[in-house]
Amino acid sequence: MMYSQVTPLEAKRLKYRATRYSVLNGQLYKRGYSRALQRCVGPEEAEGILRSIHSGNCGNHAGGVSLAHKTLRQGFYWPTLFTDAKRVAARCEACQKITNNIRQPPELLQSITSPWPFAMWGIDLIGPMPIATGGAKHTIVAVDYFTKWVEVEPLVHITEANTISFVKKNILYRFGIPNTIIMDNGTQFDGKKFRELCDKYGINNYYASPAHPQTNGQIEAVNKIIKHNLKAKLAAKKGSWADKLPQVLWAYRTTERGSTGETPYSMAYGAEAVIPMETSFSSPRVQLFQPELNIDMLKCGLDELEERRERAQIRNTAYQQRVARYYNSHVRERRFSLGDLVLKRVVRIPIS
Repeated sequence: MMYSQVTPLEAKRLKYRATRYSVLNGQLYKRGYSRALQRCVGPEEAEGILRSIHSGNCGNHAGGVSLAHKTLRQGFYWPTLFTDAKRVAARCEACQKITNNIRQPPELLQSITSPWPFAMWGIDLIGPMPIATGGAKHTIVAVDYFTKWVEVEPLVHITEANTISFVKKNILYRFGIPNTIIMDNGTQFDGKKFRELCDKYGINNYYASPAHPQTNGQIEAVNKIIKHNLKAKLAAKKGSWADKLPQVLWAYRTTERGSTGETPYSMAYGAEAVIPMETSFSSPRVQLFQPELNIDMLKCGLDELEERRERAQIRNTAYQQRVARYYNSHVRERRFSLGDLVLKRVVRIPIS
């Protein structure tokens, strides 16, 4: 049997790399940057982890880079993580079927920032959709501009009373009174009772004009993500979208947002949520859980929360500036005057 010789330089390099690894209870861990310890896994486990995060119960069919980052955040590592994540995302049949079309925008992008968590919300509707259990065929969606937290509820009928009930139950009673709510000009948002509700609690209600729909672009982007994930999960069972909606919300809330660098769950509660994959594959915080240590770490996390939110706000502002520069570089402005002839094409795209 022949052995290849290891040069002194290679031996020194290997010795240096070995300092970043530790063995605890017979399990190999790597000292990471985003997490203190990351469990090293083999090829078979790695494939299962990626597929579970990408298209499992808490999966959101994310792209390769986002998939790899989420795997690292959950405490797993192997040398070819980013390559494997890109391969799994690229070969996903559901992702290939529902890929988005790119079109040139007609207006410049206007960025909106929120001064504190849950101060500014955007609200919009999705539908009509296939009739689900209970007769629901519409969905009302609300997103916080700071934490990117999303609240969604299926609706049988779009009425002002249902809208008021949603705002009270999912925003006012859960996160407190916001400073601003941005909506479209639908009668369910622009009715007398809804305006009275906003006046009663001192809420500024702004309406996105049809000529400038990007005024509420944040909620439109979230609607797009929710519909995208529902399509990927439903396949032929379109009527079960209401049953899959909690899974889609769970996936969204536990996935890192590129604008803030944090998950909506951690921005809202100061800690990451435990997802099914962590219990199935024993992530480090599940495997090494200690109640006393967990309480101390949660307290430290709450002490750090304000600073993390400030960093997220700075990152979000920088992200908006980058997005605006890229978006505006592709804008082809279109102006119309009275008497101009235009072709108006109305296309209803079903969820299938």
